[in-house]
Amino acid sequence: MKREEFSVDCSACPIRHKAVCSRCEPDELDELERIKFYKFYPAGQTVAIRGEPLETVASVVGGVATLTRSMEDGRTQLVGLLLPSDFIGRPGRTAIEYDVTAVTDLTLCCFNRKPFEDLLVRFPHVRERLLEMALDELDAARDWMLLLGRKTARERIASLIALIVKRSTRPDGSVMGTGTRIELPITRETMANYLGLTIETVSRQLTKLRADGIIELDGKRGIIIPDLGGLLAETGDDDDGGMIF
Repeated sequence: MKREEFSVDCSACPIRHKAVCSRCEPDELDELERIKFYKFYPAGQTVAIRGEPLETVASVVGGVATLTRSMEDGRTQLVGLLLPSDFIGRPGRTAIEYDVTAVTDLTLCCFNRKPFEDLLVRFPHVRERLLEMALDELDAARDWMLLLGRKTARERIASLIALIVKRSTRPDGSVMGTGTRIELPITRETMANYLGLTIETVSRQLTKLRADGIIELDGKRGIIIPDLGGLLAETGDDDDGGMIF
């Protein structure tokens, strides 16, 4: 598989404050620096195929990837989106569980699996952060089960936009809010697949959210959030982040 490999200093990493290395002490960061390597995948390229040996684990530095599972009859389901700071691969496992595909140009910070597993034994800050990220991923999966089972099409679209806003950060690491402009990292077709909707429904609901002043459309994929509170109110979640029934 053709890809570009290169190196970037940890101090210049845009996900340094929220990735698996975010709590590292200087000596821990130095060792991670020695064993890491970057890979670049152009949009559309396969990153990993389910069942392949798990030789490397990685953090998403820039771009978006999809996680998919295929059935024996060829049906495929998109089961997750990987955004910047998300972790790919599971230490302790020897095979890849999902197909991973770059849906935009994708940059990964990679570690060979065995050296990374050895490092987890010695560096509790990395181990604790990885556990925390795994638990966050579990919570997100449960939230998405509720979204697919109970939320309306409008609430699903609003929830996805809110998720992208919350996962987007400024260069100084602060979270974006009201007045934010984001670039949707995936096509409307991918949004539809992920949300269990049709492309027509996605387009229609985006138009309705714009007409109601919840969002502003700026170009093909640009979205401006005039009022973050207004957007969050459209997600169907209560003030604590749980579903409203």
